Amino acid sequence: MDLKKTNAPVNTTTYNKTIIEEPTGNVYEAITIIARRANQINSEIKKELIDKLDEFATYNDSLEEIFENKEQIEVSKFYEKLPKPHALAVQEWMDGKIYYKTSK
Repeated sequence: MDLKKTNAPVNTTTYNKTIIEEPTGNVYEAITIIARRANQINSEIKKELIDKLDEFATYNDSLEEIFENKEQIEVSKFYEKLPKPHALAVQEWMDGKIYYKTSK
């Protein structure tokens, strides 16, 4: 998942309910699918962020040598500016990129 190439909004956006429920015919089912995808995206982003921040980890027991790492700050700022996982999931839903299967 390339987070730089997404066109998901960073701010809160109002969506048309009929467009959201159109693929499933049920707004609650659509929201459940979007919520599950948002959880997946959140897990992916969290794992990626932890992996990048582990590169900067220092394993010292002394509190005297705490310093700022500019690269670590830049990585953190990048992830703070990203759209939220639910916004990414809704954008994927609207673009038809989410595969789901019903058990009827």
